[in-house]
Amino acid sequence: MIHPYARRCFLLFGLMGMLFLLTTAFTPKKSTDVNPAPTQNALIDSVAVGKQLAQKYCQTCHLFPEPSLADQKTWRTSLLPNMGLRLGLKDAGKNPYAELAAEDERILRKLNVYPETALLSREEWSYIVRYYEKEAPAEPLPQKAHAPISEQLPQFKALGITLSETPVPQTTLLKYNKNTSQLYVGDGRNEVYVVDSAFQLTSLWSVDSPPVDVDFPKNAKPRLLTVGSFKPSDQPRGRLITLDTATTPTTIFIDSLPRPVQFTVADLNQDGKEDVLFCGFGHNAGKLFWYDGFVPTNEHVLKALPGARKVEIRDFNNDKKPDIMVLMAQAWEGVSIFYNQGNGNFREKTVLQFPPAYGVSYIESADFNNDGFPDILLTNGDNWDYSAVPKNYHGIRIYLNDGKDNFREAWFFPLHGTSKALARDFDNDGDLDIAAISFYTDLERPQQGFVYLSNKGKLNFEAFSTPEAAAGKWLTMEAADFDKDGDIDLVLGSYFHNVGELSKLIFKGILSFPQLLVLTNQQK
Repeated sequence: MIHPYARRCFLLFGLMGMLFLLTTAFTPKKSTDVNPAPTQNALIDSVAVGKQLAQKYCQTCHLFPEPSLADQKTWRTSLLPNMGLRLGLKDAGKNPYAELAAEDERILRKLNVYPETALLSREEWSYIVRYYEKEAPAEPLPQKAHAPISEQLPQFKALGITLSETPVPQTTLLKYNKNTSQLYVGDGRNEVYVVDSAFQLTSLWSVDSPPVDVDFPKNAKPRLLTVGSFKPSDQPRGRLITLDTATTPTTIFIDSLPRPVQFTVADLNQDGKEDVLFCGFGHNAGKLFWYDGFVPTNEHVLKALPGARKVEIRDFNNDKKPDIMVLMAQAWEGVSIFYNQGNGNFREKTVLQFPPAYGVSYIESADFNNDGFPDILLTNGDNWDYSAVPKNYHGIRIYLNDGKDNFREAWFFPLHGTSKALARDFDNDGDLDIAAISFYTDLERPQQGFVYLSNKGKLNFEAFSTPEAAAGKWLTMEAADFDKDGDIDLVLGSYFHNVGELSKLIFKGILSFPQLLVLTNQQK
């Protein structure tokens, strides 16, 4: 059962995802200190009280948010007003229902996200406000020192690709079908392109909403997942469809999904039939769930919370049963492994947990130290939320496995806005390198929207970027041997919300904005 506070605090710092998926900013009323000019001792006492109250009201919903997570202005003008609204203080910020569709408002009221009755007194709230305003840094904390990033990428040849005559690239999906040597490209304008190994268009479908995932079953048509709404919404309008012929373009397979961002297929209960597992990212409402035999009436909910971002199925404990690793975003940020107990039952172990505003964005397992146990490669950098300021804790991390699925952070590379990282042996030297992309562009260093990290051994990496990466905001990435020459290439997909975002880069002298950036590996 979900804790009674949980529904009120889900998106205190919520991430918009995926998908990669977006929240809208707001301008709250200025906060005012209810107590006039306290003495120094009184201020110290009130700050201590404020911390205790913050721990009381926040830790029931997520890890305690330390003041250092954001600067004073961000706390004062954005985070605290949002927190106050979720604690039932109606005048803490602007009306949260003002710009919502009627159905979204109905769902929020049913969830009691913004309580009608305040959960704390006005005096208690003033202590919490004073604590964060006093203890937060005046400015966002600077990035930690890291290895220099070369602005040349000698191992790869870069080429921008545009598939449609649109002024604003909006790539939402990249997935390679190795059986047909075709790349599937999803677009925010509700289209799916298929290109061959020369990146020439071979097929095109129009669908109901932005595509976010696809798989390629044997002897069957591709199955495509659409998100329902790329913008934040709690309306369950996602679909799993099949891509048919030009005369019958799509067939609805499963509908009414809660803003899904990923699906994967496996026989989870080992009954000989395929099951389907969904990341229902949602917004305020969402869930991680699976359908036994692809039948919606045979639903099994693993986690009844929003924010399921990425899953991976593998046998983590070597008992010959498929387990599930999931990355959870939104307020409940962390990584869990669901161990298969047989007969469709799972036991959850939380292996990593992070504070809100951490902005987790992607995860995959890989054995970095060759000890036979899966480690975790994780990115955090989702920053389109209530605290859209540079964060020194955003970047790429490796967590090493002790052999019992206990993970410790062993390596960190700071990178603003990191959205995804892939571990592959790009230079064919027997170890894992890393390719990473950033969606939230650092305008001072836009070329660092892509970073290639060449493994030099013992978790030492040499960093490279390319000037061509400055021409996009990279939301998606796929790795495969596109040109069939024996090494792994990369394709990056760019997503801009509107022309206004392009203008920021135009002022930097960037005039061309391809949908895709192809990085052809020259290693051979």
